[in-house]
Amino acid sequence: MDEVRWLDEREQRAWRALMVMQDGLSEFLDRRLRTRCGLSGADYDVLAHLSEASEGRLRPFELGRLLRWEKSRLSQHLGRMEKRDLVTREPCATDQRGAVVALTERGRVLIEAAAPQHLGDVREVLVDHLSPDELETLAAIGDTVRARLAALGQASGPAASAG
Repeated sequence: MDEVRWLDEREQRAWRALMVMQDGLSEFLDRRLRTRCGLSGADYDVLAHLSEASEGRLRPFELGRLLRWEKSRLSQHLGRMEKRDLVTREPCATDQRGAVVALTERGRVLIEAAAPQHLGDVREVLVDHLSPDELETLAAIGDTVRARLAALGQASGPAASAG
């Protein structure tokens, strides 16, 4: 059996700082979206991807891949969003068995109102408080970790099965 390579003090500090930062950033941004716009972070992510897609439409498997969500999570969340008239599921014109997730007018209005506020929050808590070198380092770290995850087969992850 391989011996455990425990984190040294510097590695432990970096790892914990990353976890606390990630949790705090997610909590802050989610709270701001909910109080200002009535959207959860997950709602925002779905609406943002749809608003960037051609004609505000994506196949569920495409949306699931972009979000990195399991098929069941995507289906349940879209159901809740449909009840709030943020998205609709329509038959796919090119695949009789398939569906398309489409942004509703209400969904478009909400994402267009939420996006500038959300970006302002990202600037307020992160971007405007880092130097250009720190931003480059943060981007490089993200790229390195994503590449390692891809090499380990995690990049396609659970959402690859979303259909």
